Amino acid sequence: MTDDPFLADCRARLAFDLLSNTWNAVVLWALRDGPSRPVELRERIGGISSKVLTETLRRLQFNGLIDRHAHSDAPARVEYELTPLGRTLLTPIDAVGAWAFEHGDEVMAAQETACAERTGASGGDGFGAGHG
Repeated sequence: MTDDPFLADCRARLAFDLLSNTWNAVVLWALRDGPSRPVELRERIGGISSKVLTETLRRLQFNGLIDRHAHSDAPARVEYELTPLGRTLLTPIDAVGAWAFEHGDEVMAAQETACAERTGASGGDGFGAGHG
């Protein structure tokens, strides 16, 4: 591995890739209190489809961040829980969440300003002058 953050095999880029998917961090955070079944995760998270949750769980398991436990009870059930490696991401996720809580209004205001400027400059099409 290299230390150059722009190369695909850089460890920093690996970490950013893991956290760049919205659902990765959300699912990891939802598992912070202990094992959960997929239906419990969907209820806790809200707004995530079964398909996307399944894809996210597989991706997190592939990366060693969660474990899947199949129980042979009747009816059969599956639970997911954080691995020790997955637990190490809770602190950075919490830090990003705290940043968002503190600065989210500023980001949304900047977005609204940019949208208003685009709309005003373009006569309403939202793409700037010369496109409408």
